[in-house]
Amino acid sequence: METLVFLFSFSALGILYAMNTIPELQEPYVILAIGAGVLVVVFLFYFLITRGNPPRDVLFFVFAEFSFTCVIDLVSALEYDGIISGFMDFYQKTGEPYLGTAYAIMMCYWDGIAHFIMYLVMISRITDRKAYRTLGLFWAGSLCANMSVFIAGIVTGKYGTEIRPAFWLNFVFLLFPVWGAVALFTKPKDRPLIGGYNAQHIQTMKLIWRPLDMILLLLLLAAMAFTVLRGLVAMDSPLEACGVYLQHYEPYLKDPVGFPRVMMLHFVLLRTTSVGSFRLRAPQTWMHMDAGLDRVFRWSSNPVSVGPHRGLLAPSHSCSVSYSQRRFLACAGS
Repeated sequence: METLVFLFSFSALGILYAMNTIPELQEPYVILAIGAGVLVVVFLFYFLITRGNPPRDVLFFVFAEFSFTCVIDLVSALEYDGIISGFMDFYQKTGEPYLGTAYAIMMCYWDGIAHFIMYLVMISRITDRKAYRTLGLFWAGSLCANMSVFIAGIVTGKYGTEIRPAFWLNFVFLLFPVWGAVALFTKPKDRPLIGGYNAQHIQTMKLIWRPLDMILLLLLLAAMAFTVLRGLVAMDSPLEACGVYLQHYEPYLKDPVGFPRVMMLHFVLLRTTSVGSFRLRAPQTWMHMDAGLDRVFRWSSNPVSVGPHRGLLAPSHSCSVSYSQRRFLACAGS
């Protein structure tokens, strides 16, 4: 089944090409109607072909549906980077112009590659009646993080006054992973908890007699302090340390598009509370979601640049500065 999903997903190229060449299909409300209609048609396609042997998990349809949209996201990123052309010129103008920002391009790459692979793997495991809970929670955390930053960044940034009808389709990709996470929480774990008694015994000892835990605690406290600093920078704190950090390390936090600022606030509000969640309830479950959330943030804020702005920075910094920084510096320089 995963092979069929993979091949059918590339039929999105035909739809994009047709919309890019027919002007009547490029009006904002027409784009919204076609987008919603395509989602319905794709669902009906998979529903009909599996009616004789329905999947044991309804999330199969979510993964199959989103696999189709992964191809669209990958095409968007490739077209903005100038690697391909002729598919989404119209969408850049009358659909979602903010997809050309650094965060959105890297988000589309992540969705078009990483999420696409996850969907195919989870579809394969559902078809073979195997467990996929761990990977599913990782996906839920990843997509929730992606879309929550994306939607909030659009509304609060400079594109908040340029919201087109196609923007509302993004809520589908925020609500379904939330629903998927709730459904996955109720499933049994992929493997039984091993060593629970020993762990409970060790944790009765004082922290001073647990040197590894002590080191981990100190590292976590340092990471939390650094996260709070970045959050203060994102909120325009007048502290001198925040000004120095903004000027010398992450100037793109002042990018008016809003995505960097929202991402830093996510780090403060979500990452610190996830530490408490780790100890309060279902540690393995919450850490799987947190891993997905963390990975997509790292990808979007510290990617290897594929953009045209490598020459803006000194050679000693060219490998450590993100694509977002280079794009921001290019805008500032112009």
